[in-house]
Amino acid sequence: MFTKKAPQTWTDTLVQPRQRKRDTRFGTWNVRSPYKTGSLTAAARELARYKLDLVGVQEVRRDKGGTVKAGNYNFFYGKGNKNQLGTRIFVHHRIVSAVKRVEFVSERVSYIVLRGH
Repeated sequence: MFTKKAPQTWTDTLVQPRQRKRDTRFGTWNVRSPYKTGSLTAAARELARYKLDLVGVQEVRRDKGGTVKAGNYNFFYGKGNKNQLGTRIFVHHRIVSAVKRVEFVSERVSYIVLRGH
């Protein structure tokens, strides 16, 4: 008698690469105003040490809105005056493409909208 074999599909012969799954890690940090030269890079090194992907930071002084690259992170900050403390956001370059919008509502409230996968 013949033994029945499962039908073969074209994907059986392909080698599927194993995708490494990694959780997205969030955090908050009171950095006490990284305004000096090099302090953003030092903060980014510290975030990388803890393998954080998205971090909200408090008590940051920045006078213009924009984005700055610091190490493996993009630092998003909103408009404000030099003496105004505010909230800002570090986003790891691995997930920065998922950022749809960053809003700085006030000196105490900000939020980020990410695209899901």
